[in-house]
Amino acid sequence: MKTTRRSFLGALTAGAVCSAFAWEPPAQQLPIAFSTLGCPAWDFAKILDFAAANGFAAIELRGLQGNLDLPSHPAFTPDHLKQTKRAISAHKLRIACVSSSSEMGESDPEKRAKGFADGRRFIDLAQTLQAPYVRVFGKSSDSEHPTTPSADLKKLVMAGLHELGTYASSRNVTVLLESHDDFTSAAVLKEVLERADSPHVGLLWDAFHTFATSNESPEVTVNTLKPWIRHTHLKDAVGGGPNRKYVLTGRGNIPVRRQIEVLQQAGYKGYYCFEWEKVWHPELDDPEIAIADYARFMREYFAELKS
Repeated sequence: MKTTRRSFLGALTAGAVCSAFAWEPPAQQLPIAFSTLGCPAWDFAKILDFAAANGFAAIELRGLQGNLDLPSHPAFTPDHLKQTKRAISAHKLRIACVSSSSEMGESDPEKRAKGFADGRRFIDLAQTLQAPYVRVFGKSSDSEHPTTPSADLKKLVMAGLHELGTYASSRNVTVLLESHDDFTSAAVLKEVLERADSPHVGLLWDAFHTFATSNESPEVTVNTLKPWIRHTHLKDAVGGGPNRKYVLTGRGNIPVRRQIEVLQQAGYKGYYCFEWEKVWHPELDDPEIAIADYARFMREYFAELKS
């Protein structure tokens, strides 16, 4: 699971070209992405190759080869960043989001300071990669049983988002709170995002969690939160409650197609990003199957729109 600097450079240089980083994907690419959470064993070169071969326009970075601290990975250290950016450009890809583990609702002063320092490191990395977003979390009072956040927890999250948003503003990056943990209700998220009061703060809509945890229809969530939605996580599952199990896209009872349709009706212009939690659930289908299947599902969906 570990990558040395030498092995990284050898794999990456093979596909690199001396061209500027590609901000915009080619017109024929669909606006689809996948999170590296789904392919924890792949090196960066394989991720780029697979994304390009399967028609993805972007990648969300959420750890590489077991290392969730992205700024410390060999691909993103200062002496290798130029080669990394060339390789991304050579594959006609973009980094959709750089996802951190920073929790805006952490109350312990020492842990909070560390989390915010990490958040700033991720923002700096996003700026260097010309990625528009950095993901952060709120926090859960009980990770096994999310509840409505307390007033104190909401205040911590609002203050944290405002602080990191201020830091991100000078780096042309926006901090995205993910709908996760205790923060899956549209009403709660709207309150927090409004009171964070920053143009550099938005929402990463994990559409699974608002539906499965807060029992909200896609229409309710998007109509309430569309001013803040910048990025998405999409996934499917069967079952209910704690017994839900992730399945390939379109095989479960999560209304993925409706979630996409509602986003389009709202004028969403971001990526439709597949999050396959292989890191946390190693029993899931391998990424070669699941990520390729998601690309197939999305190609068929967009083909139907044109017909």
